[in-house]
Amino acid sequence: MSTLTKFSAIPYTGPAPTNRSPYLPAGVEQIDARALEIGAKIASPDLEHEAGQDMPTFVVERGKIVDALRALRDHQDLQFTLPLDLWGVDYPRRRDVGRFDVMYQLYSLKNNERVRLKVHVREDESVPTSVGVFRGYNWFEREVWDMFGIRFEGHPNLRRILCHEAFQGHALRKDYDPAQRWLLTEKDIAKIIPTIVLPREESDFEQVTLNLGPSHPATHGTLRIVVTLDGETIIGAESEIGYLHRCFEKMSETHTYQQVIPFTDRLNYCSAIINNVGYCMAVEKLLAIEAPPRAQHIRLMLSEFMRIADHIVCIGANLVDMGALTNFWYLFQPREEILGLVESCCGARLLPSYTRIGGLAVDAPSDFLSNAQRLVDKLPKYIDDVDKLVTRNRIFLDRVVGVAPITAADAINFGFTGPCLRACGVPYDVRKAQPYGGYETYDFDVPIAEAGDTNARYLVRMEEMRQSIRIIQQGIDRGLPAGPVIVNDPYVALPPKAKVYNEMESLIYHFKLIMHGIQPPVGEVYFRVEGANGELGFYVVSDGTKNPYRVRVRPPCFPIFEAYSHMIIGQTIPDAIAALGSLNIIAGELDH
Repeated sequence: MSTLTKFSAIPYTGPAPTNRSPYLPAGVEQIDARALEIGAKIASPDLEHEAGQDMPTFVVERGKIVDALRALRDHQDLQFTLPLDLWGVDYPRRRDVGRFDVMYQLYSLKNNERVRLKVHVREDESVPTSVGVFRGYNWFEREVWDMFGIRFEGHPNLRRILCHEAFQGHALRKDYDPAQRWLLTEKDIAKIIPTIVLPREESDFEQVTLNLGPSHPATHGTLRIVVTLDGETIIGAESEIGYLHRCFEKMSETHTYQQVIPFTDRLNYCSAIINNVGYCMAVEKLLAIEAPPRAQHIRLMLSEFMRIADHIVCIGANLVDMGALTNFWYLFQPREEILGLVESCCGARLLPSYTRIGGLAVDAPSDFLSNAQRLVDKLPKYIDDVDKLVTRNRIFLDRVVGVAPITAADAINFGFTGPCLRACGVPYDVRKAQPYGGYETYDFDVPIAEAGDTNARYLVRMEEMRQSIRIIQQGIDRGLPAGPVIVNDPYVALPPKAKVYNEMESLIYHFKLIMHGIQPPVGEVYFRVEGANGELGFYVVSDGTKNPYRVRVRPPCFPIFEAYSHMIIGQTIPDAIAALGSLNIIAGELDH
């Protein structure tokens, strides 16, 4: 049974940035004080507090990391139960504590706060696997091994995940040549085909191994799943990614901060503006600046329009996979008009690159609000038409109710966020829990369902579209604030062209920004937004130069797809296809 529950804003008691950014309520002193409280509760000499960070941060000896993670997870007052991310950073010139940092980020649903752990690792050292504490860290550890060559002792399946097995070296090491290519030949393909060996049980059927994808029908592009069938029942499954691998994080190191923005478009390309906003706000946090109110207002409205467009793609394509083509036409008409609204703002549609660090590239057109109102008036009809056709349709319900369920406990342990987590009854939404960009001033509900199955995920996304319309209507009613759409800071934003052509000072600022780029202070920050698929986070390290030293994206799809194999055991092939569409795996975000 699925229910809709209103979720009120949780009082913010979590971390605040070191740079005292104006959109967060507290400063570094409060963060450090909270870190000391956490350390005192754990009462472990293995946690060494690292002061001056944007969230409570601890350095942990590599041999003690599993104990530290378990202690933070199990402590009654802390309950850091959600494994948000695990990634690596390479410091090849650092000799005293080891070349690499392995980073862990946990979130407490109970206290609405985050914590970061760091493990210093030398090139010849390994780190104990944390899969026994958090199942979701399985793939994250494989990614760190693939990209940095850091081994995780005891990992159940430590092999490459983004690159193919014939790839040589580890691409995110600083000494790896970005221009190097390793081709996958036909003789290498056999090496990467996963095999599933299961004990033979009594059965009237022969066990068959079946390859699903990569293809656009059913597996949506670059996804591949190998399943073992006993008759029509899936008894084993293994997912594979890495067919796209856009190298987003490596490319970010060889480009300036502004040049990274178009790369973020191509993460979740179904709702690109949300990616733009998340990355730009991470750099703005690093710079301790805030976009003007007009820019924030436009960012928020377009983010909600893109959330609707993303859910439209998810629901429409999923229904096509199940044979309900009419709904696709009903839903893609408003999506086309949403992209038209984006195009009116910046001239691009699917991949707009509209935001800039400090605001927007250009102002929205004069008819932006009237066009937005026309869309808001039309959207409910399309959603209601699909609702009437599908939600109580007996054929549809037979295909989705009870299909590929996951419990709330398992979803949390895998690191789920977004609609897939809320479909399990967990009302975590970044816009409510840790508001940004003005969301705290809007009235909207966070829909949840309780079954955790394919039907629940459909119901949550349907209601989320209605809530996004509600947010947009409030934005229209308020009107656009007066003023500029980008900060008046010559070290961040290009001067107006009229001034560049007529004032020497503006010409110099223009030249300096183009040639030398934005140069944030040395430091590291993490910022998160509520993407269409869940928490989309960007961790940025600055070494004071024009290029980011490290950009890490926390992709919502990654842990969700990791759980997919677990979710389809005991299901059938048609069930697996319906379930995959309901997870809304976006390849550019998954295979970053």
